[in-house]
Order: sequence, then C-alpha cells, then structure tokens
Amino acid sequence: MKKTMILLFLACMLVVSGCSANSSNQNAGSNSNGNGTEAEGGNQAAGTDSVKIGYVINTLNNPFFVSVKDSAEKEAEEVGTKLSVVNANNDIATQLSGVEDLIQQGIDVLILDPVDSAGALPAIQAANDAGVKVITTGRMVEGAEIVTHLGYNEVKHGKEAGWFLAEALGGSGKIVELQGVMGTSTAQERSQGFQEAMADYPDIEILSSQSANFDRAEGLTVMENLLQAHSEIDGVYAANDEMALGALQAIEAANRNGIVIVGNDGTIDAFHAIQEGRIAGTMAIYPNQYGEKAIQIALQVANGENVKELIELPSIFVSEENVEEALSMQE
Repeated sequence: MKKTMILLFLACMLVVSGCSANSSNQNAGSNSNGNGTEAEGGNQAAGTDSVKIGYVINTLNNPFFVSVKDSAEKEAEEVGTKLSVVNANNDIATQLSGVEDLIQQGIDVLILDPVDSAGALPAIQAANDAGVKVITTGRMVEGAEIVTHLGYNEVKHGKEAGWFLAEALGGSGKIVELQGVMGTSTAQERSQGFQEAMADYPDIEILSSQSANFDRAEGLTVMENLLQAHSEIDGVYAANDEMALGALQAIEAANRNGIVIVGNDGTIDAFHAIQEGRIAGTMAIYPNQYGEKAIQIALQVANGENVKELIELPSIFVSEENVEEALSMQE
C-alpha cells in the first residue's frame, strides 16, 4: 500500500466522517432532524470545565482499550473537562453498577463501550431515566435511546481482512476463523464481512470458526486445539489482534511455520509482529484516536450541538508495505 494512502488517511483523521444510522438500531436523543456537525477538535468547546463525562469501557485487559482510555484521559485533560473512567471488566453487572455510580456523581454525558450489545440496555435505560445523554462506542445496542454511536464499518473490516488473507494464499487453501464475543455487534459484523469475502474464493476452505472472545489467552488455547485437530492449516483470520497474537504463540510453539495470520484493530503489538514478519497484516482502527474523538463528541453533545446519529471513523489495512508509517501514527 502506497505512502499516499497513509497521507490520505492522515487527512481523513482531521475530521470525523459520519453517516446516518438505521433508525431500527438507534433512536437519536437530540438529533431527530438528522442534521449535525462532526467533532472538529477538543479545544474549541465552550464551558468544558463545567461538563462531567463518564466513560464506561468494557475491559482494560486488552491493549486496544488501554489506548482508548489513555487517549480519552489525555483529551479531557487538554480541554479541561472532568472525566471519570470505569472498567466494566467484561461483566454486564459491573457495567450497570458503574453507570449507576457515575449517574450518582452527576455526569452530564455517558460514553458507553458495551460489554454485550443486548446486555447494555439496562445501563442505557438507567442513564435515560436520569436525564443523562448517552453515546455508545464500538458495539452497537439495538433499540437503545442514544444521541449518537461512534464506531467503524465492521463488516468492511472483516471483508478487507478476508480479502487480504485470501490473496496472500493465492486464492486457495485451508483456513480457520477466530471469532470475538459473539454477543457483540463488533464480533458478529466482522465475522459476517469475513464470511462474505470468503464467498469470493471457492477454493478456500474454512475448516472451523470458533470464538476466542477477543482474548489472547483464549486465542492461544483455541488455536492449539485447532492445530491438533487439523494437520493442514494455511491461514488464520482473527477478529482482533489479541486473538491473532495468541494464535501466533500457538503456531510458533507447534513449529507450524508458514501459516498466514491476519488480525483486526491495529495495536502496537500487532504492528511489531508485522515488522518482524510473524503476522501478515491487520485492519487498523487506531485506538489512540478513538478515545480522543469520543471526548470531543461528548463535549458537543453536552453543549447542545447537533451530532449525526452514526459517526464512522476511518480505518486502513496495514501490512509490511505500510507498517512503518502506521506505527509512527500510533506511538
């Protein structure tokens, strides 16, 4: 991928591109007219010192979400707004209690990255009942009353990663898929996109699709079992980099050289593995930009500005051709 694509991506990061969400997925809390503006940057918002933002992140046991938290805290500090972050520890009950605690603290806006798409409804309802405006990030929650959703085109991510893997294998071979937490829209849509991409390659056989719950240790265990069950595996698609890195550990420990691995997320660990030639590529969504944008949008919402129902952040596929530029953006 040429350097000009990276420059175009950098230009895209200066604005947050948005498109209207399907009303069956989200009901806008303050933007029913469908018009709005995207976040322009953190420093222009008025009255930021009086705004209280709560951010409930589904887990901090994943480097991606640690980067999200760090970038959110950095942006909040730079613009002078109050931010409280809660780690839901991948637990729906902890997520709900965290939201309730933040409501008691008097937050104006809740940013919620759900543990589970359906399981997040009670937490969002609690915020609605308290008059707190809600922004969801990452995983969509169908039927929820929110102001906006900040995320990515996850079907596209699954497709692009799948296409890259298929082409790296020359259009034929035997592969396995490591899925995420299948109760989340992110896992479902990435898997959907991957499966759609594979439909273009009749000579590729998917030996197995198994969940490893977006977790590196589970990715290791699931991949160990798959290696034992299948004497021939040519490629691995993992719905996030943590599972890809877990699969890499299993493959290297078993001395099964030559298996092509493709991930999703764009973590620094994955970029380093690409530099070393151990992973072929990843669909990068730059977590260090993610939390920053969430804070900017939360301030817009708190200040009564209209925002679009769905705000989609840009992404780019990273391989050995552009990993150096991609890494420079992340570190």
